[in-house]
Amino acid sequence: MADVAVQIPETSRRLDAIDRKILMVLQEDASLSVAEIGDRVGLSSTPCWKRIQRLEADGVILKRVALVDQNKIGLGISVFVSVESSDHSDAWLKKFAEAVSAMPEVMEFYRMAGDVDYMLRVVVADMQAYDIFYKKLISAVPLKNVTSRFAMEKIKSVTALPIPAVVAA
Repeated sequence: MADVAVQIPETSRRLDAIDRKILMVLQEDASLSVAEIGDRVGLSSTPCWKRIQRLEADGVILKRVALVDQNKIGLGISVFVSVESSDHSDAWLKKFAEAVSAMPEVMEFYRMAGDVDYMLRVVVADMQAYDIFYKKLISAVPLKNVTSRFAMEKIKSVTALPIPAVVAA
């Protein structure tokens, strides 16, 4: 597999091998101290902290969060909802995007290419909660078709992106 150089579009600054190591460590455990991160990537605390600050300022690191087990907080159902629309105007999309973005049950929301226009990942407590969500969704804007697919088992779920390696120049 060929290694690919990654550029940050806003700054045109290349991520070097240390930046990539920092990103991998932070994606695994963002609660580590700067000293611990530095030890893992081969830097002292101050240069490590400066790199993390730069990655945040450049928008590479968007935020640091705690991951919560949805089942342990009573959100046992995951639903993948595909939406088709017969209206593809900017005004319709704006209204639809605002409505869906305001729904806390929607974890992810994508505009798609192919036979489906939009895809949502939704988490709810139970079928009754999904029915309430579904009615809210279909009343937001006119829709051509809504298809719901219920996940029976989560086989893989990761949050860490695969950080591409640096290409030697």
